[in-house]
Amino acid sequence: MSAVTDTPSVTLAPVARGGLVQSARDSLVVAKRNLLRMMRIPEVVIFGLVQPIMFVVLFSYVFGGSVAVGGSLSASDYRNFLMAGIFAQTVTFATAGAGAGIADDMHKGLIDRFRSLPMSRGAVLTGRTLADSVQTALTLVVLAVVGVLVGWRIHNGVPKMLGAFGLLLLLGYSFSWIGALIGLSVRTPEAATSGGLIWLFPVTFISNAFVDSSNMPGWLQPIADWNPFSATVQACRVLFGNPGVSDSGAWPMQHPVWASLIWSVVIIAAFRTWAVHKYRSATA
Repeated sequence: MSAVTDTPSVTLAPVARGGLVQSARDSLVVAKRNLLRMMRIPEVVIFGLVQPIMFVVLFSYVFGGSVAVGGSLSASDYRNFLMAGIFAQTVTFATAGAGAGIADDMHKGLIDRFRSLPMSRGAVLTGRTLADSVQTALTLVVLAVVGVLVGWRIHNGVPKMLGAFGLLLLLGYSFSWIGALIGLSVRTPEAATSGGLIWLFPVTFISNAFVDSSNMPGWLQPIADWNPFSATVQACRVLFGNPGVSDSGAWPMQHPVWASLIWSVVIIAAFRTWAVHKYRSATA
């Protein structure tokens, strides 16, 4: 006689698929999901456009003519000086939305459902940040149109203008990884929004975005000049051919395009690694 032994079934967790190609595909799938979600909630996109437009109009007509740019108090000079700062502020402030979105997905258990799928672990965060970059690009287009309407002009041709917008999108993408880390580190979307904005205000205002850093107190100037945000603003002014490009002697201000690229790549490398590690440990 032969005895039949029942072997208990073992449930295996799905194995994440590896490889750069598969990771890229998974990231694009997640990005598509987030873009479709944005399209179904158009008020999020609309409200995201209102704030930067208000900044352009208010700063242009309230401070225009009151802030000296290169010794000039011309309102038109200040509007041209201002736009690079507004562009950079817009792409970085999108960080708060990225963090809140990831925190909301964590809160609703969506991240756990993604974890149950055989997909690249980093794809969930990469897809989210890519989708946010698409929304940021749309915002920049609208903002550029508003800038032209208030008097902003470029003077170095279309190729350099596209290069400037490329640096802006790269800066926004790098900062979105900081937002992703914040979203993974808090318990609610409200906390992610607050945490995402607190550190952005000193980063954007202790910079050359709205005033020339040479007008700041001596101890504050190096902080503003070595701010990654300032490097991108300076690079955009150089590429746009806008006024206010002063040389403070700091390396990032002398080589702003290279400084902007280096800062953005370093931020992506550091915070993507940290965020993916946090994601894996949070969902382990």
